[in-house]
Amino acid sequence: MKCLLLDWMRGAAVIGAALLAVAGTPALAEECVGRNLIAQLSQDERDAIRQAVAQVPYHDGLFWRARRGAAQITLIGTYHFDDPRHAPTLARFGPEIAQADRLLVEMGPQEQDRLQAELARDPTLIVQPDGPTLPERLTAPQWQELSAAMRERGMPAVMVSRMRPWYVATLLGISPCMMRQIAKQGAESGLDFRLIAAAEKAGVPVQALEPWDTAFQMFSDLSPQEELDMILYGLPAARHADDYATTLTDAYFAGDVWSIWEFGRIDGYRNSDLPPDQIDRLTDEAREMLMDRRNASWIAPLTKAAEQAARRGKPVVAAFGALHLPGEGGVLRLLEREGWKIERLPMR
Repeated sequence: MKCLLLDWMRGAAVIGAALLAVAGTPALAEECVGRNLIAQLSQDERDAIRQAVAQVPYHDGLFWRARRGAAQITLIGTYHFDDPRHAPTLARFGPEIAQADRLLVEMGPQEQDRLQAELARDPTLIVQPDGPTLPERLTAPQWQELSAAMRERGMPAVMVSRMRPWYVATLLGISPCMMRQIAKQGAESGLDFRLIAAAEKAGVPVQALEPWDTAFQMFSDLSPQEELDMILYGLPAARHADDYATTLTDAYFAGDVWSIWEFGRIDGYRNSDLPPDQIDRLTDEAREMLMDRRNASWIAPLTKAAEQAARRGKPVVAAFGALHLPGEGGVLRLLEREGWKIERLPMR
């Protein structure tokens, strides 16, 4: 599940930046350094990841093109945090965005502004004003480990104790190093924001694929225990979060994004206190909730935008988290089932 929480990192990063400012966290080193945890696995475990990944449609690559008749979509799988290796992607696709009818993203500038305004108006979106606190809902050792992990991310325990568990779990998916980057640089330095900036500079409209409150609506359906399970699932990986961040970025820039998913499951088996069948259940539920349902909801706006653009003689560009691309429930397979021809694009 931790790898899937990447999908909400951008929204969490924006909120987290505000919380860090309140907490007064100093800006520290900007460069994140860690070990690649996949490389630390046994040969059998690495082979198991490769074999699992090989069965997944469209698992290899970050950049794709979909065509159906005159309609055309360029699809860019993104990573939501800053990295100097984003520069070639911007150089490669900046001209395409400038010529496109529109850029479609998970959350556009209007949705981002609405999110921040609503959080300022209603803090209960991420804070529980009443009921038992997290220290009351967790065991003493669990709370001790969680509060220590959140302190590393600039969040004092008194603040965390009243946060909604799904949001705490999301913040656990952001390494302390990344949180320090956010505190110093802001949350607008990831690839998504850079592509949006390129579109705005070129006067190309930016369209959101989903409403500003999608995350809040989605997590509101979780039971109290399911929310706590998200925290318990994420805690083991939080112990080596900077290593996990290095593993994720290495896999992303290798274009091998589904290995992130398969590693997350194995890491859960190795390090979580939860039994394997519960890890499998949580992993499958997370994929359905965080990716598959959203992927399915994006096909209609992607298709409508591309067809409208085609009537004006233009393509569209879509940019969203790279984990949305592969898999039977991924955007590429869903488009293929709707009659779109899919081709992988090289990085030129």
